[in-house]
Amino acid sequence: MFAHQLFRVPRFYRGLATHANHMPSQQLPAVLHLKTGQSFTGKSFGAPRSVFGETVFSTSITSYTESMTDPSYRGQILVFTTPLIGNYGVPRNTAPVNSQDVGVVLESESIQCAGVVVADVAERFSHYSAVESLASWCARSGVPGITGVDTRAITRLLRDQGTTLGRLAVGADSALPSPKSEEFWDPTTENLVAQVSTKTPYELNSTGDVKIAVLDFGAKANILRSLVRRGAAVTVLPWDYDFNTIRDRFDGLFLSNGPGDPNHCAPAAAHLRRTLAEWTKPVFGICMGHQVIGMAAGLDAYRMTFGNRGHNQPVLALASSGSIRAGRVYVTSQNHQYALRLQDPFPAGWEPFFINCNDSSVEGIKSTTESGRRVWGVQFHPESAGGPLDTIEMFTDFLAECRAMKLHLGSETNDVMGAKEEMPLLAREKPQRVAVAA
Repeated sequence: MFAHQLFRVPRFYRGLATHANHMPSQQLPAVLHLKTGQSFTGKSFGAPRSVFGETVFSTSITSYTESMTDPSYRGQILVFTTPLIGNYGVPRNTAPVNSQDVGVVLESESIQCAGVVVADVAERFSHYSAVESLASWCARSGVPGITGVDTRAITRLLRDQGTTLGRLAVGADSALPSPKSEEFWDPTTENLVAQVSTKTPYELNSTGDVKIAVLDFGAKANILRSLVRRGAAVTVLPWDYDFNTIRDRFDGLFLSNGPGDPNHCAPAAAHLRRTLAEWTKPVFGICMGHQVIGMAAGLDAYRMTFGNRGHNQPVLALASSGSIRAGRVYVTSQNHQYALRLQDPFPAGWEPFFINCNDSSVEGIKSTTESGRRVWGVQFHPESAGGPLDTIEMFTDFLAECRAMKLHLGSETNDVMGAKEEMPLLAREKPQRVAVAA
C-alpha cells in the first residue's frame, strides 16, 4: 500500500527518468538562418557542427526517431512542431532478419535528416526500450540540433512562405553573419534517391509464398516489414534497376518512398512505362513510388508550397478497391514535398484514387477496371510508423491480388536465387540496409 502511494508522487517517479548525456551545462550557441532572411537563436545539442539543408516542418506528435531515420528526410533540417522532443529516448536499432523483421527497429540504420530543430529537447528520457538520449544519438551520428527556439514562429514562416533553404550554425559559426543567398545549398538539385537506395539487390524472407520485387527509392524499413510479415518473399532492387529484365520471376512489383525531386527518377519511370504496357501483374507504389507511377502514366509532378509532413493528414477515397471504400475519409501519415498534378481528363486507363481533404492535392491514383491492369499508387504511408493505421490493409489487398494472379496463371515464378550472376544477392543473415549513413 505504501509503495503504491509512493509511486503516485510525481516528484518520485519523475526522478527515475534517465539524465540525457551530451547535454553540458554550457551548451554551445546555435543559430538557424533561413534564406529568406530570418534567424533564430538558441542552444545546440548533438554534434557540434554546422550544416546546410532544406528547412521543413513536421506536425507529428510522436515517433521522432522514425521520422529522423526516414530516408525521405535526406538533406533536410527537420523542425518539430511538438514542443517537447526526446522524452522517451532512443531504442537500440537492431532487430532479427526473419519472417517478422528486417534487421532494424527504426526506418533505416541511421539518422537521415541533416539537422533537428526543437523548442525544448528533453534532458531526461524514460522508456523501457530506450538506451540513449536524443542528444547522445545525434552526437554519435554527427547530426546537429538546436533547442530553445520558437518552433511555432518558424512553422508559420514555412507555412506562409513555403519550404525554405536554411543553415544551422553551431559554436563559432553562430557568430558569423547569415550566409549570402547564393551560398545556401539546395539538396533537391542532387539525386537524393541515388544516395539512399541500396546499391546491390538483396533478399528477405526467401521462403515466402509470393515473390515481390521492391524498387528502393529510399524505402522505410516498415514497408519491407509489412510485406514480409504478410508472407511475401521480398527482393529489394536499386532504384534504377531495369525490372523488365527479371519481371517474370515475380508475382508483383512494389515501388517505395524516397527523398527529393521525382524528376530525378525519370529513368525508373521509363522502365516502369514499359512494365505497365507489357506486364499485367499487380503493381503498388507509395510516396515517391506513387509519383513514379504517375509519371509513367503521363501525369506531371510538381513542387508543393510546404508539402505535407505529419501523422494527421485526412484523405478522401474517390474509388473503392480492396479494403478501401469510396466516400470514406482516412487519416494518414505523410512526408512529401512533391505531388502529382490533378488534370481533367485523366490519362486513359487511370483514375484518381484519393484526394487530400485539406489542400485537394492528389493522394492516390489507380488503374481503371477497363485497362486490364492492377496498379495502385498512394501519396501517404499506409504502414505509418508512426501514425494511424487506417489504411494498413492496403498491403494485405496488394498481396491478395498477387496471390490471386499467381493462382490464375497456374505457374510458379522462377527462383531469383537461380540467377546469381545476373542479379547477385547479399548474405541473408546481414543484408545491406535500405539507406546509407547520413
